[in-house]
Amino acid sequence: MNKNIESSLIFQDHTTDKTIEQILNFLHEQRGFDFSGNRASMVKRRIAKRISAVQVIDPKEYLKYIQKDLSELDELINVLTISVSSFFRDPILFESHSSWLDDIILRKQTSQEKDIRIWSAGCSTGEEPYSVAILLNEQLQNETISSDFHIFATDIDREALRSGEEGVYSLGDVQNVKLGLLGKYFSVEKNIYRINEQIKEKVSFSFFDLLHKRSFSPAESIFGGFDIVLCRNVLIYFNFDFQKIIFKKLYRSLNSGGCLILGESETAVEKYKSKFNKVNNCCKIYRKK
Repeated sequence: MNKNIESSLIFQDHTTDKTIEQILNFLHEQRGFDFSGNRASMVKRRIAKRISAVQVIDPKEYLKYIQKDLSELDELINVLTISVSSFFRDPILFESHSSWLDDIILRKQTSQEKDIRIWSAGCSTGEEPYSVAILLNEQLQNETISSDFHIFATDIDREALRSGEEGVYSLGDVQNVKLGLLGKYFSVEKNIYRINEQIKEKVSFSFFDLLHKRSFSPAESIFGGFDIVLCRNVLIYFNFDFQKIIFKKLYRSLNSGGCLILGESETAVEKYKSKFNKVNNCCKIYRKK
């Protein structure tokens, strides 16, 4: 299929929209993932990629294809959940850590519960939770209190989770890591960068669907109770109704005074804006009242 045909799929009439809906319904029935709340334009573009890859004519033929070959559903899930990630992505966020991370550490000094609990929602292949683990480990080394931390990293892409658990990255993935941290927290062999065990043991990877009707936080975390929740560049993939469902979970999972960190193009759902204070003007960081 050439690019012109692939692009035209996005702008078809209501018949194509109905077929796309049937594809998503079939995916939901077979694998349990509900992508119906994702932005329609994004869904169409990514389904178009799979239509091109398997070389069928149109969405109707693709629906027949996945009904006959259920293994294609896994490829479809992968393309629908694909994301871009790298270590210390959005350097401004990590450079401004004194406004969110250092504040949490200070709060723990006067708290009976010294350990810091963090949730990285939509963690992809692990660059974000490992970046936070490195930053937090560096900060705690300079503190007089004895405090520990653990990061719960979740995603619906099982392949990405396996990659995160392995902790092996390319030169491009680590290009934003400062040289001193690179030598301290990674072993290098033939341009392959492996995160060290000290940091790996601080991060737990697990499957979690933010739209799951019964759970509001990862099962491995037992009860939520997070000091920091990162959910960056996840909400943008969902329509407003689904954003409200997700945001309710994020809010409920945070401790009072905890920080919620969103992507630069995201903002707090209107209903919850009064329940947070914005931490600074350079990043989308909100502190729960």
